[in-house]
Amino acid sequence: MISDRRPDEVLIATDAGAGAVPIWLAPQDNWKTALAHLSPEHMAWLEANGFDGAARKHVLLPGAGGTIEGVVLGIGTPDGASRAVAAATNLGALPPVLASGTYRLGDPAACDPTMAAIAWGLGAYAFRRYKANGTRKGPVLVMPETADAKHAMAAVEGVWLGRDLINTPPNDMGPAELELAVRALAVRHDGMVEAVIGDDLLEKNFPLIHAVGRGSGRAPRLIDLTWGRADALKITLVGKGICFDTGGLDIKPASGMLLMKKDMGGAAAALALAHMIMSAGLDVRLRVLIPAAENAISGSAFRPSDVIRSRAGTTVEIGNTDAEGRLVLADALALADEEAPDHLFTFATLTGAARVALGPDLPPYFCDDEGHASVIAAAGSAVADPVWRLPLTTPYETWLDSNVADMNNVAEGGFAGAVVAAIFLKRFVKKAGTFAHFDIYGWRPAQRVLGPKGGEPQAARAVFEVVRRMVGS
Repeated sequence: MISDRRPDEVLIATDAGAGAVPIWLAPQDNWKTALAHLSPEHMAWLEANGFDGAARKHVLLPGAGGTIEGVVLGIGTPDGASRAVAAATNLGALPPVLASGTYRLGDPAACDPTMAAIAWGLGAYAFRRYKANGTRKGPVLVMPETADAKHAMAAVEGVWLGRDLINTPPNDMGPAELELAVRALAVRHDGMVEAVIGDDLLEKNFPLIHAVGRGSGRAPRLIDLTWGRADALKITLVGKGICFDTGGLDIKPASGMLLMKKDMGGAAAALALAHMIMSAGLDVRLRVLIPAAENAISGSAFRPSDVIRSRAGTTVEIGNTDAEGRLVLADALALADEEAPDHLFTFATLTGAARVALGPDLPPYFCDDEGHASVIAAAGSAVADPVWRLPLTTPYETWLDSNVADMNNVAEGGFAGAVVAAIFLKRFVKKAGTFAHFDIYGWRPAQRVLGPKGGEPQAARAVFEVVRRMVGS
């Protein structure tokens, strides 16, 4: 971790809570009833401060001698099947605003205790690696006694890892540094890593990855992590690892490059999820494939109208060099598909069209297996990591036709860009049991209840819940 603190410094053991300040949750529709145990003086204090139970609004309860005797946090009026989870997510608003000290849930039964721990941990994150005053003390929460502490810590650590990777600027997070991060993760969990680097990509038949990365002085690579029993359920994750994207010869405008350090957000999400799975000890055979490259401009950069043969054997005409993510993913997906995994997931900051359709906070996913798609949607809602399904089977297959190759990497006209990109990827998946593709933004444009502005490995916690359900955890 390269954040200012570690997750185990903001979430502490259950038996370490002596003298901790209680946090009471109050729903907006009956906050007075929920807080009836408080003293008349504290109830009067809440009234005087205009407290009404609105979501994420908090009031400190004064104690003797200027101390804080408690914290009351409004949770709005959560409803639906995930009421307890929705209530718990409000805890994420407190770490940035509370003073240093130790806190605990006053009534763990008032919300989902595991989600409460996760929300607190996600809200406590801050990336201060490049700040002169990089370290800071902050509030800590006693792990709720009834929480699944192992699950909570796996989720929080995974998200922090993903955020760290995305937030790191591209001068310190190129393909080689991304490989080092994968190797460090493998060492921690006793996994194995292999990498195919530079011109070896051509020898090993990864021509699309090589083409995208050959214009950079930083060698492209295919990073391959494996973990778990060979005969367990096979889960394969593929994450787009474009460490910086100029757009190539179809260069982006300056404004379009400002956030391109996050173009490896798919790799960050895959690695965040991998950490969660391995930390939780889920009985799966996990494989993570990261095609890592920098899409740069030089005399050796690939060109519009080039035709490149993919690992799968199909030829691809380059209609736009700024649609490079799908190219590196295609070779990685072809490799993944060769061993016919039970479940194959891709994560990528792939299209602006996905943001136009659903905005930055609700990533779309594509899956043509109805049962699997339903499980994904339900899992995302259950853990407050929502995703929204877009169609994979459409009338748009012919939009990728090429006059000179088996397919183009883009369609003319600009319609349904996220769908077309997903169709392109699906052509490289033939043998996998199920396939789901997540077109994430990888960035939170403003502070929200579950984290600050900055990198975000979206959908990682949702798919963690999917995998937990698969193995009966």
